[in-house]
Amino acid sequence: MSTEQLLKTPLHALHIELGARMVPFAGYDMPVQYPLGVMKEHQHTRDQAGLFDVSHMGQIRLTGANAAKALETLVPVDIIDLPVGMQRYAMFTNETGGILDDLMVANLGNDELILVVNAACKDQDLAHLRKHIGDQCEIQPLFEERALLALQGPAAVTVLARLAPEVTKMTFMQFANVKLLGVDCYVSRSGYTGEDGFEISVPAASAETLARALLAEPEVAAIGLGARDSLRLEAGLCLYGHDMNTETTPIEAGLLWAISKPRRADGPRAGGFPGAEAVFAQQQAGVSRKRVGLLPQERTPVREGAEIVNEDGTVIGAVCSGGFGPTLGGPLAMGYLDSQYMALDTPVWAIVRGKKVPMSVSKMPFVAQRYYRG
Repeated sequence: MSTEQLLKTPLHALHIELGARMVPFAGYDMPVQYPLGVMKEHQHTRDQAGLFDVSHMGQIRLTGANAAKALETLVPVDIIDLPVGMQRYAMFTNETGGILDDLMVANLGNDELILVVNAACKDQDLAHLRKHIGDQCEIQPLFEERALLALQGPAAVTVLARLAPEVTKMTFMQFANVKLLGVDCYVSRSGYTGEDGFEISVPAASAETLARALLAEPEVAAIGLGARDSLRLEAGLCLYGHDMNTETTPIEAGLLWAISKPRRADGPRAGGFPGAEAVFAQQQAGVSRKRVGLLPQERTPVREGAEIVNEDGTVIGAVCSGGFGPTLGGPLAMGYLDSQYMALDTPVWAIVRGKKVPMSVSKMPFVAQRYYRG
């Protein structure tokens, strides 16, 4: 895809002005890093506050008395009893229990839900919703009309409270209508870095004004996709299309925690989502492979796609995400391993340019998450 064909977020001109190095990502021209560089951007987010443009993500509004009930038929998550002012992590599953996409669902009250889906999946997610529940609720894509900013890091709350003091009362995964610079925004206390922070849905026309106001605060720096990736990897968070896909079930991806208890096999509203029987069977019988954390025992970074072998050289899995962890101070990876190798500290090897790199199965997150739970 040529640069001319790439889509642009409402902050595109600002990224150019800030000296960002732009790359194609999910059909958009996106900033991978700024002059500060990935390592310093990563550390700045851990120490102070980083501002990320995540407007390429898809925002979708569902409205109607049956919206929650309808959405619950597509995800293994409790939507019916999702409290007003809260959001929840969810997944669209297919008939075999594979993951079509992962998303966030927020309950605004008044029979209104806001979904945030992945950029590369947003058109197919919209089609999926329309096909399966389009007759049960109103489905409105907000792709063009709203931008999405993420303000992440320990100073995020201090910064955002200067514009809206009430955000200090919010806790992890709370969601609220908040006026910022006189503009109605949706704000959730959540993010994709493992740090405390906020995601801010703002009308596209007001996005640049808000971004400039936040960047003018002394604690805030603009952060690109490079540091976003290293931050989420240290936090042990999945990236759709890499760490999970239509061939991966929530059990294999290590996401059993995301299947709400009321929707599990022994819950009051068991199943009722695509692939439920396959998922429950795996939950009961176990799986032949699963996502695990991996720590290379040398300085060599191990990247996505690298084969993982046992002592005898037999292939036992593959790396799905990998790189260098600036806070960890070394390389790290996630991968899928055959079940007999999943125990912590099991020695395995990655094949990197024909050489065996020793690795150890590790717990996740690699760096402790610091979400604010009040």
